[in-house]
Amino acid sequence: MGAGTFSQIYIQVVFAVKGRNCLILPSWEDELYKYITGIVQNKNQKMLAINGVHDHIHFLIGMKPSCCLSDLVREIKKSSNKFINEKRFIKYKFEWQEGYGAFSYSHSALDNVIAYIQRQKEHHKKLSFREEYVLFMKKFNVDFKEDYLFKWIEY
Repeated sequence: MGAGTFSQIYIQVVFAVKGRNCLILPSWEDELYKYITGIVQNKNQKMLAINGVHDHIHFLIGMKPSCCLSDLVREIKKSSNKFINEKRFIKYKFEWQEGYGAFSYSHSALDNVIAYIQRQKEHHKKLSFREEYVLFMKKFNVDFKEDYLFKWIEY
């Protein structure tokens, strides 16, 4: 990116554990979030917030236009998957679900999005991941059919 190129791109990414299994445990989730933050930083992007619950995670990044989001998410999922399995945080083979959600925000919305991500555990006492995801799709006017939307989430 040359001189005189300026950008403000903020993306919230959401993805789930394969089968929406409740495998992310409080005992090691901070280590996972630090690891994912390291991947984002090594790719020269800025982690603004990361959190989740037992079956999915959210993170908000400040992204440079030179970054390819799908490559970044693929790397995060592949590397963190390997990290979790090598550390043997769980007895079973850990895998992330295929697919992810990515939602863009203006600079003025960042404080609210960061607060939303930080309150994930409290938030999900009232709302399932499925309900939350459908709300995101509707809020962002993403055209979807619910039957197809959750093909990547096995029930």
